[in-house]
Amino acid sequence: MEITYINRTNEDISCWQDLFSRIAASAEKELGLKDDHEISVTFVRSQTIHQINRDYRGIDRPTDVISFAVQDGMEVMVEEEEKDLGDIFININYARRQAREYGHSYEREIGFLFTHGLLHCLGYDHMTPEDEQVMNELQHRILDPLAARE
Repeated sequence: MEITYINRTNEDISCWQDLFSRIAASAEKELGLKDDHEISVTFVRSQTIHQINRDYRGIDRPTDVISFAVQDGMEVMVEEEEKDLGDIFININYARRQAREYGHSYEREIGFLFTHGLLHCLGYDHMTPEDEQVMNELQHRILDPLAARE
């Protein structure tokens, strides 16, 4: 999977590239995907994601991660001819806070947010308890071998 990184913070994000590549490879293996998909990841702070959440989702507050799937509203699993999966926005402020709240590492939280966003871009959601269970199980199968829950 080709991952394009955009940094709208003053933090060094290069440290996440290896983790995200490993997560993408794990997701491809777990879901039986080809490795020729593309996705972009933008690192932002709370103010920026608040604006995105308000303008595009009608929710007037910041959040931890937002995904915009190219095939939004489609069934789970992208069609193989569609290479671009979409865009993920990760709020580094929330990631730090949530890592502390959940008692795990910042690396685990950043990895979780990427995995969560990636699954959304692949058509998974958590609107029903059944869908949430499927998505949670996938997130853990993809991420746990790469970033411990601690």
